[in-house]
Amino acid sequence: MDQRFVGIGELTEVPCVAVVVDVMRAFTVAAWAFARGAERIVLASSEEEALALKESRPGWLALKDGPPAAGFDAVNSPGLIKSAELSGRTVVQKTTAGTVGALAVADAPLVLCASFVVAGATARLLRAEGLGPVTFVVTGEDGRADEDRACAEYIARRIDEDDAEAAPYVRRARVSRAAADLTDGVRLGYRGVHPDDVELCLEVDRFSFAMVARREESLMVLRPTGEHAGW
Repeated sequence: MDQRFVGIGELTEVPCVAVVVDVMRAFTVAAWAFARGAERIVLASSEEEALALKESRPGWLALKDGPPAAGFDAVNSPGLIKSAELSGRTVVQKTTAGTVGALAVADAPLVLCASFVVAGATARLLRAEGLGPVTFVVTGEDGRADEDRACAEYIARRIDEDDAEAAPYVRRARVSRAAADLTDGVRLGYRGVHPDDVELCLEVDRFSFAMVARREESLMVLRPTGEHAGW
């Protein structure tokens, strides 16, 4: 299967298949939100849009990067979201990189959002459908984030080799700048980070579902899907 790896700013055309990777932390948080019962995640283009969507739809929740803020119900931290009760809820998510990357490829026929926690399921879906070529969108640091690139390369490897060893890729993510920044944030007592965030982001195949984003009316909506589920 043909594959390429690009940053958000390098997208010059609509890809056939896009895998948008944000390890630390958007699409680890999204996976945990689904594990905690969320029905769907709406990807917002701005914090203002996220709050407007929440205010116009009773029962919806809003989630953002950074520290807690008025109007938002949660922050972009797997360590904090993993204990939330989200059964049947719609979560509106706005982050610095992950949601931006997904919205940038919204017109692609197939958009998957991924991180290490759903790597295997993502690779299996791509292999089962036999679609290509695949464009991996490395969202962090203008396409240079090593944790996202490592995860993208790992998923790509697993498309052809399901038992590919994860350890070399996880090691790269563990020593990435994003991991160091999260560790520093915990040490300095920043709000919006949790001591378990890095380790939760490095769990491989924690969940058995992939995450597919597609337009539903005017919104870009992310939903979990099993290996044999339709999308």
